[in-house]
Parts: sequence; C-alpha cells; structure tokens
Amino acid sequence: MTDIIKNQAGGCHCGAVRFEVSLSDGFKLVRRCNCSYCRMRGSVVAMTALDGIKILQGENMLTTYRFNTGTAQHFFCSRCGIHTHHQRRSDPNRHAVNVACLDGVSPFDFPEVPVTDGINHPNDTGMLPQIAGTLRFESASER
Repeated sequence: MTDIIKNQAGGCHCGAVRFEVSLSDGFKLVRRCNCSYCRMRGSVVAMTALDGIKILQGENMLTTYRFNTGTAQHFFCSRCGIHTHHQRRSDPNRHAVNVACLDGVSPFDFPEVPVTDGINHPNDTGMLPQIAGTLRFESASER
C-alpha cells in the first residue's frame, strides 16, 4: 500500500458525504497524532494536497471544528459525526484524510502507525516534527 493512489472514493458513516481523494504518497506516510483533539478522535490519516480532495456530495453536511490557534480545520459530517479530513496546522497546504473513510481501507490494515508529537507541535516549539511513538495492531488471528 505505498504507490500513488488517484481518485480513491470515500465517505462518512451515514453516506451523506462522499468524496474522492488522490494520495501522492499513497499510504507511506499514514500517521496518528497525540495532540488533545487527535488523541480523543483517534483516526489514522494519510496526506493529500490541499486540492487533492474533491467533495462529490454532501458538502453542505460538512461541519468544521477549530481550536487553539484556529489554523487547522477539522471536517466532519454533521449527521453521523465522522471526521472525514482536516486541513493541517503544520502544513496548511495539505489535508489529512481519515483512512477509515476510504472505501475498502481500514486503520487496522496498517500493523504499525507512527504517532506524531502534536503535544509539542513544531509551530509552538520551533523544532522539527517529532515522533512520539508507534501504534501497533496485531490481529488475534495472527497470534
């Protein structure tokens, strides 16, 4: 799951929001974050360019949430509450897409997911982005 992915379909849980996304890095750079919001939300995300996501239906159903500096925009379906994507604070020219919203993809498809240190965000510390740890998934059937 590392090649360029173009026109991958996805949507929210209730189906009100549907979108198409192109992932120039495929799934090579999937991530989680440990900031206060992402820690509670818990989604695994893949990156795309700001114009790499096209809302096909339900744009009017999307609601945004901003906190702290207000730079990042977190988009979610106003009907079912599922986080579909967000415009990143560390790079506002990119979106992070919830892989669980992509058709045929699950966050459990990735045995190891790096967790970025959003608690000590680079925009706050002036340091380069850091990895806080790694989230691992081991299927019970693989034990």
